[in-house]
Amino acid sequence: MSGRRRGSWFSSSAFPCFIALLLILVCAFRSELLSMYLDRAAIRDWIRARGTFGELAFIGLQLLQVVIFVIPGEVVQVAGGYIYGLWKGSALSLSGIVLGSIFNFAVGRALGRPFIEAVLTQEKLGSIERIMASGRASAGFFLLFVIPGIPKDALCYAAGISRIGLPAFLVVSTFGRVPGIIGSSFMGSAAYAGSYRAAFIVLIIASALFAFGLLYKERIQRFIARIIRKGDRA
Repeated sequence: MSGRRRGSWFSSSAFPCFIALLLILVCAFRSELLSMYLDRAAIRDWIRARGTFGELAFIGLQLLQVVIFVIPGEVVQVAGGYIYGLWKGSALSLSGIVLGSIFNFAVGRALGRPFIEAVLTQEKLGSIERIMASGRASAGFFLLFVIPGIPKDALCYAAGISRIGLPAFLVVSTFGRVPGIIGSSFMGSAAYAGSYRAAFIVLIIASALFAFGLLYKERIQRFIARIIRKGDRA
């Protein structure tokens, strides 16, 4: 077997093994994890129980959510606003997200395309590749991260096989995520302050944008790819 084939086999097998390990850990702590990630009050109680290490524990929860991208990140971000307030909650969420994004990017770059196909499937990767192959990949990634409903945490893995470097990727992905993080933290802080009307309005707007991005994500990705290609030809 050639070195190339061995590398391909390793990369394509790495994701199932990685997920299997995570599943073992999740099953071992399933009760605590489910209660934390689905209930902001449970997250608050768990964080407060960590005492002086509460903020580090919260960042760790947010990092874990990015790595296991099937976990909805909005619950953690709302909890951050509920526990720490709008700006501190946003900053802590962003810290965990940035660390998780670095991890996902590094794993994607180390394991290569077979691994990314196992994460996203070849069909989904195809539409993203048209953006990644462009000379304006940074702009394309920024637009993908701004639009609600696009699987941003999974995109971090895909970015690892693109031509974009880690520093540029962190800049565009971080700025692209900021509006959503602030919006989620605002809902949590507003709920804690008893401003349920404001939290509900933001929730309705966020849900509508998320549903739009989720339903039309393929069209959105193709549209962004066309814009990027036109920019390359200009």
